[in-house]
Amino acid sequence: MHIILASQSPRRRELLERMGISQFDVIPAKGEERADPSLTPEQLVEALSRQKAAEVAAAHPDALIIAADTVVAVDGAVLGKPRSREDAADMLKRLSGREHTVYSGLTVSWQGRSITQHEATTVRFRPLTQADITHYISTGEPMDKAGSYGIQGYGCTLVEGISGDYYNVVGLPVCRLSQILSGFGVEALAMAAKKEL
Repeated sequence: MHIILASQSPRRRELLERMGISQFDVIPAKGEERADPSLTPEQLVEALSRQKAAEVAAAHPDALIIAADTVVAVDGAVLGKPRSREDAADMLKRLSGREHTVYSGLTVSWQGRSITQHEATTVRFRPLTQADITHYISTGEPMDKAGSYGIQGYGCTLVEGISGDYYNVVGLPVCRLSQILSGFGVEALAMAAKKEL
């Protein structure tokens, strides 16, 4: 079976490999993301993952497509990737000393069949000083991350605790994905075991 990860995220690629799936191509969707602003964060990530999967599936109709989208939400507002250092600082100030939710939408499609679901994880930041925010932004890490932080990088120093799937915060809820893939006959653990033989 030809598997395509419809994402250019190196973190998603690494997590897919960590699940035991080593044979896949990376073909990110290139279309502009379009979403109704009235959607809830859960609906938004599901809609965007469906768009990505549909675009790549149209060009590769025989492949099994895995698409994902992740956002950070606080007070009902969705925080995407920062547009500038000032924007990153504003986001980090909003997250300082409180909880927010990370949502990832997943779509898996193959042979005209598609399943879309989402995962939500609550993350609690410690109170951040202005120096914390300035130093973290100076690492460059926040600039391509939803919510302006990466829990798998230097951003781990900002996180006091989480409730839910850690890998969802990284960008790919692997437990939920493995369950969806199982419904398509793709058993990640069986693939991992075969690789180790």
